[in-house]
Amino acid sequence: MSTFTAPDGTRLACHLKGEGAPLVVLPGGPMQASRYLGDLGGLAAHRRLVLLDLRGTGDSAVPVDPATYRCDRLVGDVEALRVHLGLERMDLLAHSAGGSLAMLYAARYPERVRRLVLVTANPWALGTAATPEDRLAAALLRKDEPWFPAAFPAFEAWLSGAPDYDPAIAPFFYGRWDQAAEEHHARGDEEFNDAAADVYGSAGAYDPPATRAALTRLPAPVLVLAGELDGAPRPELARHTADVFPHAEFTVQPGAAHYPWLDDPEWFVRRVSAFLDGSGAPALSTAESPGPR
Repeated sequence: MSTFTAPDGTRLACHLKGEGAPLVVLPGGPMQASRYLGDLGGLAAHRRLVLLDLRGTGDSAVPVDPATYRCDRLVGDVEALRVHLGLERMDLLAHSAGGSLAMLYAARYPERVRRLVLVTANPWALGTAATPEDRLAAALLRKDEPWFPAAFPAFEAWLSGAPDYDPAIAPFFYGRWDQAAEEHHARGDEEFNDAAADVYGSAGAYDPPATRAALTRLPAPVLVLAGELDGAPRPELARHTADVFPHAEFTVQPGAAHYPWLDDPEWFVRRVSAFLDGSGAPALSTAESPGPR
């Protein structure tokens, strides 16, 4: 673990895994401690992962001002991490809700991003979000799985605004509901800062027109990776995210949901490492897009 100081004096932590060129990793949740990312399916064998614990999560300190949990205000923490690492430009990977933070960072500091990977990223910063209809359509792709009859009513209730999260819906977020997925989900309760999550996307966090305009000029290559079975975002919504960037690749990982490095680690690592190395898209599946646009 390494620690550094945010612009407002909050002590922040990042966890280092693997060897090689650094890859800064922003977790989702929102506001989930980075430990759920593990070694990203073995990506640490190719890159030195720098997994940031956002303020108030994991080993990072709780800030004096809770308003600093807002997504746009976290951009300064990401920039402070870059400075701490001594990087002129950095490779950046973001998962889920962390995708919006990465987009805001790239919009504000485009010259500091070497390559950007957005993994099942929620594009709230662009003014778009998965709808209940998106989630329902993705859920129905799982209707032949043995756990579906018990889980689907709870999932419908959740989409209708049920006040409490029902753990029965967890299988919809994983491409394979096996022991590894169950254990991964079980650890989640210990990793979230729910109060911070409520602030993350609060009023003023996003300015979609300005962010879109800035990202249309981003010089860095971008990989947008979606899961075939994910409902937030579904591949169609993820493709719209890719369309914002001038130098983007779009790919759909077959059989994957919201945590693709768990669903097929080999596929995930091969695709992401090829992009980061600039060696082009390997032949993977018919779901793969033809490459940069």
